[in-house]
Amino acid sequence: MKRFEERLERLEELADRIKEPTLPLEEAVAVFEEGVKLARGLEKDLAKIEGRVESLLNPPDEESPGDKPELGLFEEGES
Repeated sequence: MKRFEERLERLEELADRIKEPTLPLEEAVAVFEEGVKLARGLEKDLAKIEGRVESLLNPPDEESPGDKPELGLFEEGES
């Protein structure tokens, strides 16, 4: 399997390609399908990485195992 960065670059290429006004419909559908598959795979990879980062920043506390880890990147109430 290709590296994350290579797959992201390919997704960007597909996004540029699908914007071409002369792209035939059947090719556009194939490009879109490949893009959706890539995007879903990248999204899964990011979720895994995010989980690893959260567990590294906030190791589970034995006293409160059900607490959600906080990254402290945003003030409370800010998204």
